[in-house]
Amino acid sequence: MHYSNSTAMKKETTIYDIAKELKISASTVSRGLRNSEDVKKRTANLIAKKAKEMGYRPNNFAANLRTKHTDAIGVIVPKLSSHFIASALAGMECVAHENRYNLIIAQSLEKYEKEKETVSAMFANRVDGLLLSLASDTRDLRHLTPFLRAQTPVVLFDRAADSENISSITIDNYQAAYETTQHLVAQGCQSIIHLAGNDRRDLYAGRIKGYKDALLGNNIAFREDRVWRCDLDEKAGVEAARKILLMPPSKRPDAVFAANDIAAIYCMLHLKEHGVNIPRDICIAGFNNDPVCSMVQPGLTSVNYSGFEIGKMAALSLIDLIRYPQAKHPVTAIVMHANLVTRGSSLRKANKRQRSPD
Repeated sequence: MHYSNSTAMKKETTIYDIAKELKISASTVSRGLRNSEDVKKRTANLIAKKAKEMGYRPNNFAANLRTKHTDAIGVIVPKLSSHFIASALAGMECVAHENRYNLIIAQSLEKYEKEKETVSAMFANRVDGLLLSLASDTRDLRHLTPFLRAQTPVVLFDRAADSENISSITIDNYQAAYETTQHLVAQGCQSIIHLAGNDRRDLYAGRIKGYKDALLGNNIAFREDRVWRCDLDEKAGVEAARKILLMPPSKRPDAVFAANDIAAIYCMLHLKEHGVNIPRDICIAGFNNDPVCSMVQPGLTSVNYSGFEIGKMAALSLIDLIRYPQAKHPVTAIVMHANLVTRGSSLRKANKRQRSPD
């Protein structure tokens, strides 16, 4: 296909074109665009104005090859749709912007294979560091080997795994689940179903263990058949409710503790639609304290922790590793506190109606 000269692609403007227009050297243009102190302010302003007029775009790729830095941080999350992830990304963006880094964000969609591919793509794009929250079925950390060999920092957040080489930022999932189960027992619950995630992930394993130990500490038998592993989505919540409704009333649980809010809310709503009184018949508790917890009726009891603060801390830790590669950074596992916010979905006893601040 033939194109006339008028429709041909326009040649990219270079510093040599700007230099020719201003009748100065290309090196002066280059220094002026970098705001070098040895270029007079008036000249630098002229250079900037002419560059804008001519549509000049800096060749960041070439500059990155020279400096071996891209000023970009890779972020891989399981799903972008959760409130927690959105909050964590906001915290990361706040820190990245203050420190003049850009975020390159991708999601694994909870698939190990997609996570591996995305990690490889981030490495190929020469990100200066990687923030990673593991997919639910990630089996090991071997896909991070190229980063470790190249001494490119990696920090795991929220969903981590034991590693001698990689730092992590998480919450105390065990203690949060223990306190939630203790709260349900204090409300008179003895038969508590736990809607659990894949315990290959440390956070879900911690929540199961906290639930188990709280039961045993109250002389309530732990039963494996009361741990219902699921995808913790809307469908899983409804299916859990249907399973409960199929039980004879005398065999039904008196509480459901879900490892996230979505499953808890959909379970509660479906039970209510079928005549189950919440919390008189069944108490419900979730995890994450998403904004919707205070919008449903009754309000959902849930574990509260700040995604924004976790995101900030993860980004600060990573940038510190990037900027001071020669320092002897110990591998750290930072564990942040979480607190239980009690609402109507679990409060049976009038003298127990104490509510933590939202």
